[in-house]
Amino acid sequence: MPSSIPLLTLESRIRRALRRHLKNLGFKKAGDGSLVPPSNSKDTLRRMHRAQRVDRLKSESQFIAKQWPLLRQYFASGTDVIASAITPELELIDSGTWQSNLFRLAALTWSVPVSQGYGRRMRFLVWDRSNDKLIGLIALGDPVFNLSVRDKYIGWSANDRKQRLVGMLDAFVLGSLPPYNRLLGGKLVAALIRSVEVRDAFRSKYHGTEGIISQERKHASLVAVTTTSALGRSSVYNRVRLGDVKYLQQLGYTEGWGHFHVPEAIFADIRTYLRLRRHAYEKGFKFGDGPNWRLRALRHAMSLIGLRPELLRHGVKREVFISELATNARAILKGTRKRPKYDDLLTVAEISELAKKRWMIPRAERCPDYQAHTVKQIEAMLRANYVYRTIDDADGTYKFGVA
Repeated sequence: MPSSIPLLTLESRIRRALRRHLKNLGFKKAGDGSLVPPSNSKDTLRRMHRAQRVDRLKSESQFIAKQWPLLRQYFASGTDVIASAITPELELIDSGTWQSNLFRLAALTWSVPVSQGYGRRMRFLVWDRSNDKLIGLIALGDPVFNLSVRDKYIGWSANDRKQRLVGMLDAFVLGSLPPYNRLLGGKLVAALIRSVEVRDAFRSKYHGTEGIISQERKHASLVAVTTTSALGRSSVYNRVRLGDVKYLQQLGYTEGWGHFHVPEAIFADIRTYLRLRRHAYEKGFKFGDGPNWRLRALRHAMSLIGLRPELLRHGVKREVFISELATNARAILKGTRKRPKYDDLLTVAEISELAKKRWMIPRAERCPDYQAHTVKQIEAMLRANYVYRTIDDADGTYKFGVA
């Protein structure tokens, strides 16, 4: 067993650093030891994620410097975009390609850093083929195992969930880039997860594959996709309806547990501490550990060093949505039906025409200032000193950057 001196020193350093960081973010403590955020406004939540975003941009600085000159041509200026001519197309991408690099680069412009996903993964670039510029991003991966509002909506028992979670994915990256976000392109991108192309991509990649853990042959069809807002209530994911079809259904809110407020530098110390203690949770990122491994590691470490695990209850509740690709999705997931019905599933082209008429063309006519956007603003968003200000209106949230 290593000497207790470095352990005690590390324990003290982690406690001081974490308390100081939480105070700087503006958190207060509730009576039960959980955290209370300073407010639930989008500006406040963005500011609270800023340290996490700066960490990510700094760690990716060499990648950005190398790839931006090669890939900047795929980002649009406002003058490149004519709303009536927008022609969306989904491209399923593989790792190790220039398209994968483009996805990674574009995701770094998000105000809240995105995860890498777990288990099964499908990543799509959403192109505008009228100008070969990037509209947005979709990344689908294995959903979290425990999500109470989802399980209540479906009517799952613990055994139901274990048996049939394979028929779902989670959209852990879902959104549009400037200037398309100014034209409510986020609603278009969200609607595209409920498309023939996404269903078929899942079938081609995963239908009939063998589970790594269960060693059983899976014959799953994708019947539903969940997604969670990054900043409290979502003005983009709400009211995503085209014709008679509701593309996203609001399920409720998460309970406000997580680890975004524990920065990488402190988590690195925590992993060192767990390694010195020869604790099993020092290692992670294996298949089966899933997105909860980091949360479990933090919970164990906090208990060991004298911090209450309730500090992981940050109180930032995120809105949860579900997109049901099959009209009988809940019956499939509940186990009362076996064959999914995709009666009203449309293609990307059909969804796009409806979305342009409902959202994008009217927005372009009302708010032509999207044309003032430049690619230099995208470049600024890839700098660690970039900050956001927002203007909310009845139709959504505009994002503006100030270097």
